Amino acid sequence: MRRNVDACCAALDAGAEAIVSTASACGLMVKDYGRLLAQDPGYAARARRVSEATRDLADLVAPADLAAVSVGRECGPRVAWQAPCTLQHGQRMVGRVEGLLAAAGCVLTATSEAKLCCGSAGTYSLLQPELSGELRRRKLDALLCDAPEVIATANIGCLEHLRGASPVPVRHWIEIVAERLERAD
Repeated sequence: MRRNVDACCAALDAGAEAIVSTASACGLMVKDYGRLLAQDPGYAARARRVSEATRDLADLVAPADLAAVSVGRECGPRVAWQAPCTLQHGQRMVGRVEGLLAAAGCVLTATSEAKLCCGSAGTYSLLQPELSGELRRRKLDALLCDAPEVIATANIGCLEHLRGASPVPVRHWIEIVAERLERAD
């Protein structure tokens, strides 16, 4: 944490406006540095500064910036959104990425049990492989119930865990949006 705080403070001192995280679990952790290092006299203020400057990628992309992507274009892919626990509960960002995918012309498919954990949960999938596997199976059943072409998520742990058993591709949501932007050019 301290090395990350040093690196992030150097970037902020050099003029960076924000620390942007593309992985929801990593962003949640960095946003928590201020609390975790609050008792460290050498790092408390700097860690708080880094926490306050940290943003999830979804905070920086506006739906209006993507609206032109879908105007007059073919429908985008059928996407099942898998909201990572770290984005839903930790960062309390619900509905944001779904809005961005829709603004980019993606067709969001129905998902049952949307709040169900995928079973990755950091080391949980290694320490509790049977329970983790059962959660992954249930989550994939919920995500695949409306025949998506792709599953989108915002966390690399969830992505890799689901990818290991999914019959359809599992990708980070910004990859899907980037493809839509490339096709709009």
